[in-house]
Amino acid sequence: MARQLDINGRRYRILSEPHGAGWRAFVVEVQEDGTSDQIGIEAMADTRSGADEAAERKLRRLLATPLR
Repeated sequence: MARQLDINGRRYRILSEPHGAGWRAFVVEVQEDGTSDQIGIEAMADTRSGADEAAERKLRRLLATPLR
């Protein structure tokens, strides 16, 4: 399951997967035609929600938007 974010008119998904004893999350930008591009943001944490939140913080810092 992916978390979807709409920021500044663009759609992003945070995808996460088990990684060793923890979780790895990475961000993809979803295009209007349904294709997606990895944008090079990833984060790791002990829990899935921790990894997802860390990836979202990195994305928002990159885009200079406040957390909701």
